[in-house]
Amino acid sequence: MAFLQIDHVSKFFPNPSGAGQVCIFRDATIKIDKGEFVTVIGHSGCGKSTLLNIIAGLETPSEGGVILNGREASGPGLDRMVVFQNFALMPWMTVFENIALAVRSAYPEWTAAQVSAHVTRYIALVGLKGAENKRPAALSGGMKQRVGLARAFSIEPKVLLLDEPFAQIDALTRGVIQEELIQMWNTSRNTVFMVTHDVDEAILLSDRILLMTNGPEARIAEMVHVSIARPRSRETVIDHPHYYKIRNHIIHFLVRHAKHGGHYGTGHQAESGDPVVVNFDEATVSAG
Repeated sequence: MAFLQIDHVSKFFPNPSGAGQVCIFRDATIKIDKGEFVTVIGHSGCGKSTLLNIIAGLETPSEGGVILNGREASGPGLDRMVVFQNFALMPWMTVFENIALAVRSAYPEWTAAQVSAHVTRYIALVGLKGAENKRPAALSGGMKQRVGLARAFSIEPKVLLLDEPFAQIDALTRGVIQEELIQMWNTSRNTVFMVTHDVDEAILLSDRILLMTNGPEARIAEMVHVSIARPRSRETVIDHPHYYKIRNHIIHFLVRHAKHGGHYGTGHQAESGDPVVVNFDEATVSAG
């Protein structure tokens, strides 16, 4: 069994017209190995963030379920930590206090000295040494998200959930924090599930990229393996011979869906509904 398994999950919401329900996405089935970095891309409204919230236990699936390390994961837990795009920091707490709050929740038996040492280590990892006593109002967007990442990594969760974590950060700062995220992930090897609209970001960070059709009735249509060896950096990844093949494939998928709405009219999806597996390393495209 996979370390994290999203098992035939569907989500319905009440129809705004009052007549029945609307299916946002249907039959999402994903198997993620321990330490794997998986990203989901799709147009707005396909249910990417809703799927992430179901994994986090913040939303309840209408059908199916989530299995983590052999046990059903229902409801929030410290084994799954979310980094939100809106930072979600306690505004009255300092950088140190925001991270320490999570650490004390995860390790209630630790002494104050142990908590302090652990928090200080993660503050240094995200380059915020010297800003420990600043409150969120005194931080830039990039610094706020560094706090969010440090808080998430500091409790060493089984699964790290990233919901468009760099969407509100300028492009130059985003690149720097992406590199810091890579370094932290290389050290921790957390299992990561990320939602993003940024194709380049997905290629830089991911082992696999899942492509969703448009909602309603969205599905996971393709699973693209990122056949670029690690370690990766923004400077070197674009020189890899597979980079533009992967990028162009994803862009074409998104453009097709922008034109055709929710219909997957390309003839590429398997009749069973399983996602198509795309592997540029072996130059194969197969029904998975």
